[in-house]
Amino acid sequence: MIVTVTPNPSLDRTLEVEELLRGEVLRAYADRSDPGGKGVNVSRALVANGHPSRAVLPLGGADGELLASLLESLGIEVAAVPIADAIRSNVTVVEPDGTVTKLNAPGPRLSAVEVEALLERAVAAADGAGWMVASGSLGPGTPDDLYARLAAAVRPVGVRVAVDTSGPALERVLAAGPDVLKPNEEELSEVTGVVPETLGDVVLAANHLRSKGVGTVLVSLGPRGAVLVDGGEALHAESDVIVPRSTVGAGDALLAGFLAGGGEGPEALAEGVAWGAAACVLPGTAVPGPGDLRRDLVQTHPVDPERPLTLGVDRPRRPTRA
Repeated sequence: MIVTVTPNPSLDRTLEVEELLRGEVLRAYADRSDPGGKGVNVSRALVANGHPSRAVLPLGGADGELLASLLESLGIEVAAVPIADAIRSNVTVVEPDGTVTKLNAPGPRLSAVEVEALLERAVAAADGAGWMVASGSLGPGTPDDLYARLAAAVRPVGVRVAVDTSGPALERVLAAGPDVLKPNEEELSEVTGVVPETLGDVVLAANHLRSKGVGTVLVSLGPRGAVLVDGGEALHAESDVIVPRSTVGAGDALLAGFLAGGGEGPEALAEGVAWGAAACVLPGTAVPGPGDLRRDLVQTHPVDPERPLTLGVDRPRRPTRA
């Protein structure tokens, strides 16, 4: 059993258009709604591939009821915490070349009582689980140390913790020593001050996080696959280049596949990259199932430290530091 905690879940609506033109009236040619939130996406990917998952999340309003219903229909066990405010709704616009424009609402403001209830529910849900995934942004008013407190609370019962977040929540969780941390390239740069230009820079930044107490660092690099740094030889896995239909949720699928593959070593890394690559060719935030996975296209090898890492936008290099 893998438990996921999503403090700021959503309903995600995806519209596919021929071209996104600012200020124009556009007609979408495809429209779908999915349960959203990073931890929710991890649960969806796990269950779609035959791995049980329990989703802990705050739910409020009519959209909250719909979200719970959608998750239960997928076979995900829902551990809900009732809240006064409605959950958020997000909108994603996808163009044929894979360009994704995502509009995320801030989400409900949780009261101090609701935050404590979420923590208690998560700890109870972790009983007997192998992993807990704490994932996603924190809504207005949610304390930055929520994930750090979660990690500390479940460690005594032997539950391993994987965290995927950003900003102050990422900074605060480092000292709690999560077993796995999954930043993307931008998050890695922000939390370490290292602007990666090569895979060697990625390893440097990941080892900086490990020096803070993190066990394993799994860095998602978009079309360049992922790098795994865990104290042994740093590994890089990548899949054949594809034209993505939607990259939303690909990092969540990567983490789900990595944990489903055992949560350590080259086999888990390759499994994670296979899941993440498969998610890219699906619409919206759809998650891959067994028939979507192309494990044969994944190549895993030691990191080449001199291999260039092209950033998504041109920007001046800042001095790397760790």
